[in-house]
Amino acid sequence: MTLENIKLDIDYVRSQFPAFSDPLSKDWSFFENAGGSYVPKNVITKLNQFMVSTKVQPYAEYPMSKIAGQNMDKAIKLFANLINAEQNEILIGGSTSINLYVLSNALKKYIDPGDEIIVTNQDHEANISPWIRLKNDGAIIKEWKFNLNTHELEIEDLQKLITNKTKILAVTHCSNIVGSVNNLKVISEIAHRNNIIVIGDGVSFAPHGFPDVKELGVDFYTFSLYKTYGPHLALLYGKKEILSKLPNQNHEFLEGKYPYTINPGGPNHEELVSIIGIYEYLENVYNHHFDDKFNAKKISRINQLISKHEENLGNPVLDYISNRKDLKLIGKNKIKNKNRAPTISFVSKNKTSRSISDELVKNGIATRNDNFYAWRCLKHLGIDTNDGVVRISIVHYNNNEDINNLLNSMDKI
Repeated sequence: MTLENIKLDIDYVRSQFPAFSDPLSKDWSFFENAGGSYVPKNVITKLNQFMVSTKVQPYAEYPMSKIAGQNMDKAIKLFANLINAEQNEILIGGSTSINLYVLSNALKKYIDPGDEIIVTNQDHEANISPWIRLKNDGAIIKEWKFNLNTHELEIEDLQKLITNKTKILAVTHCSNIVGSVNNLKVISEIAHRNNIIVIGDGVSFAPHGFPDVKELGVDFYTFSLYKTYGPHLALLYGKKEILSKLPNQNHEFLEGKYPYTINPGGPNHEELVSIIGIYEYLENVYNHHFDDKFNAKKISRINQLISKHEENLGNPVLDYISNRKDLKLIGKNKIKNKNRAPTISFVSKNKTSRSISDELVKNGIATRNDNFYAWRCLKHLGIDTNDGVVRISIVHYNNNEDINNLLNSMDKI
């Protein structure tokens, strides 16, 4: 059987997530996944095991400590493999916002007064404000604005902004409002021809399939593990040739020991170990669908399964919103070949986003209205940043019943 003929076994997938049988959450259609996803039982098991058996200072020789340290190292190694990075090229921190703030402090080394940094107005604030702060060190900030007609970041507009003074480009892989997947590979190639460091924000991309960072060509890449079926942590990848040269942001005795130099305080130990459960979950999904055994190099096959399933769920919602004259969809109206994520934002022409969100919640649809920390994006669109948009964010554990519940609820409003 070819991959094209294999469908994601949604019943199996949902059986791996305790939330779908929990009395509090089981009757809800959950569409706030872009804010934070449910976790599979493997993650919970790993967290509990650590807290019961190995909640001690790691890396000593007694067994509880030794196992704790080994599992922390294992978690980092597994995730490095998943995104095609080396183990010393990734760090796990408290959040994407924290990781990028620390990184921006380190990258000040590369910025002289008058040097330029390009940010977009499509990004979440986490990949904007840390770079804007560098204007206090003499940097000139330029904004790559998306096209108001298409809602897309146009490559031609980027090329007009680049000069021989441009040093850093911070850009989202996928907007958490617009939903479009930006071509980071092409963007990185253009930037590198001009000796520009590229920081890619994958927070809204990674939940729909872990990327190959070497294929993307970015210098840094980050995403939130609590949006990829794990605990409230975030991953930051950086090319070792750059990481190794950045000034230490950590304790003095860690000088030269990258990536720890960019990870002050280090990760939460028990939550770090629990992300082994994400890998185990992916392994279980793979082994359930395919005859051969899973390894990190086969993540693309899971990504394809997820993409097909999410496309089948997302397109009916996009069609529905597009055909409603009283609603305005943000971004592309169709998912095809993963050109956008099933993160779907809209506004009403005659109702507030808050009122629509409240009605959806009353009908068992877990969603919300907000600017979702992408207030520059909403401001450019002329949308009230306090009322925001209604956002329906779908991931692979959603099913057709969820979609039917959503569309029936929308009809009632």
